[in-house]
Amino acid sequence: MKNKKRVALITGASRGIGRAIAIRLAKAGHKIAINYNSHKNDAIEVLNSIKNCGSDGIIVKADVSKIDEVEFMVKNVEENLGSIEILYNNAGIISDSLLMRLKIEEFDRVIDTNLKGTFYCTKFCLNNMIKNRWGRIINISSVVGLRGNVGQSNYSASKGGIHAFTKSVAKEVATRNITVNAVAPGYISTATTDVLTDKQKTTVMSWIPMQRFGDPDEVAPLATFLSTEEARYITGEIIRVDGGMAI
Repeated sequence: MKNKKRVALITGASRGIGRAIAIRLAKAGHKIAINYNSHKNDAIEVLNSIKNCGSDGIIVKADVSKIDEVEFMVKNVEENLGSIEILYNNAGIISDSLLMRLKIEEFDRVIDTNLKGTFYCTKFCLNNMIKNRWGRIINISSVVGLRGNVGQSNYSASKGGIHAFTKSVAKEVATRNITVNAVAPGYISTATTDVLTDKQKTTVMSWIPMQRFGDPDEVAPLATFLSTEEARYITGEIIRVDGGMAI
């Protein structure tokens, strides 16, 4: 079935996986809302790439951990591009530490951004999806939400929560032609992995059967497929893109 050109909101789209998804969707002709929080110049660069693809878009600043900013962002997108039909909950942060050293505010900050941010964005986008009886929600999670990781109890908890959230919402909206899925990447070459030491990279590599980090462009094809009409019978799934890490 031919895919209609739609409006997509991608949180954390100024860099990494979000950027790769935005450009791929733009090539398919969709209108793209590029959310960013602190990397405005990168967001502008993504917008320019989208326009070079012949598509339309805007950049929207919002901290997804703050409900009032998310509500304003969604209204802004709808006023400028139209009803949001595709939502990518991609924005996320890390603040790693062993549990005994982990500060309460570090735990809260990761949960607020990764898990509550996903909740806020989904909640404010869902009404129009239900009204229009069509929607695609794709949550970008992590393989550590399935297997855990030393020093990432807060991050793993936030991503594990997203998995449960994905399945629950998928059941709630399944009869409205709305699908809700999660993509769980492994170690992908982004700003997050760039800060790892050589020793840490060697350790991580030993966990990955393919013996390499992934690339954002290896996550984007699956993530964008889940937004299509062809993926209409796939919902509530947690799909790994991890080079075999969680086998």
